[in-house]
Amino acid sequence: MFMLAMRSIRQRPGRFLATLLAAFLGAGIIMTFNSLYDTAGQPGVDTVSSETLTTSASVVGGYGTLLVFFAVASTLTVNVRQRAGELELLRCSGATPGQIRRMVVGEAVAVALIGAVLAIGPAMLGGQALLGAFQDSGQVAANVEHSFGPVALLSGVDITLVAAAGAAFLAVRRATRTRRPRGRARTFLAYGALGTGALSATSTFAFSASDEALMAAPAYGAILLSVGFALLAPRLLKGVLDRLPLTGASGWLAVRNLRRRADHLAGVLMSLVLFTAVSVATLYMQGVESDAMDASGAVRTVEAKNLQTLNLTVVGIIVVFVCVMLVNSLYAATTYRSREFGQQRLAGATPGQVLGTVGAESLILTAVGLFFGTLAALAGIIPFTVVRTDSVLPHQGLGIWLAMVSIAAATTVGTTVATARRVLRAPAVEAVGLAA
Repeated sequence: MFMLAMRSIRQRPGRFLATLLAAFLGAGIIMTFNSLYDTAGQPGVDTVSSETLTTSASVVGGYGTLLVFFAVASTLTVNVRQRAGELELLRCSGATPGQIRRMVVGEAVAVALIGAVLAIGPAMLGGQALLGAFQDSGQVAANVEHSFGPVALLSGVDITLVAAAGAAFLAVRRATRTRRPRGRARTFLAYGALGTGALSATSTFAFSASDEALMAAPAYGAILLSVGFALLAPRLLKGVLDRLPLTGASGWLAVRNLRRRADHLAGVLMSLVLFTAVSVATLYMQGVESDAMDASGAVRTVEAKNLQTLNLTVVGIIVVFVCVMLVNSLYAATTYRSREFGQQRLAGATPGQVLGTVGAESLILTAVGLFFGTLAALAGIIPFTVVRTDSVLPHQGLGIWLAMVSIAAATTVGTTVATARRVLRAPAVEAVGLAA
């Protein structure tokens, strides 16, 4: 099966481009920040510089690991789902589910290894640039030299390969399962995350405005709430669709298609919820903290500068990864619907009507993701703002929220509509014939 996996990659390399890109970016980010461990472990590095480098590597490296898994998982899930016919043919030819799993996992590991190797050079340059930024802000001593050692290299390669193997195993296991899973474990985890997130957010009121750990509780609360909403994505989408009073052919078809494809679109909705909640909550809380320190006239310590740098870095990583995940998932999912679009056109629908339906679907999906992501973010922002400034809402206005919403909406709607427009260029008869 390993040889079959290698032949599959050579015959159709474009199918694995999304996985390669996710693995490349993930390995690059992990190795870039974990190189700070190697740098901090050099002889002669002072305590303050070592603590700054270690903290940055720990926080961002942890986020990077999770994002690598989700990014690779989202691309592989779409890939495996679109190969359902091929996998079924292999089973009919005598391949066992275990052999199919080994083939798909082998493909994923091979592609992830290529992505990790390609990311070594950019990670070295990124680590040097990151160290320079810390030195320019006074967080790290100027005499500290960058080191790209075994911690960065092994962690980047190992984490990327494990994430690819685990994500591929879960994706193909779900695709080859004969019985429909009940999803009790997922529901349990979702409600557990919602309960823990609500408890963490409300525990903010037990802190005082001068506590150094004040931001931790509402931040973790917002993240856990967004995870809970993300795990319940199919149910939330179906619940919203049941209450949408859309009229017209495009609106009716959009609601019907989304309801039918709610489980397949869970990954896109999860990405939107997590992106909105984490980015909005982090940026607003950091803005409130910065304004409060400026108003009090306090001098920013190295710890405060580290926190601000980490928050902005985490948001930047999340923006890049989520955009990659959304573009990959939406492009693959929309391209896969070429036969459906062709059948609609043969039934009498014009390309404009098909495009209108796709646009309505993406708008509804975006609105649902942004709504629940914003709800999770507010659950962390409001308690933090009340304790830190005695105000209910931050004074930054809607600028940050509008910026994040614009990025998410432009990525989701733009990718879907642009891909659908490209698919619709093919004649309807040809699209149906090729897809069949």
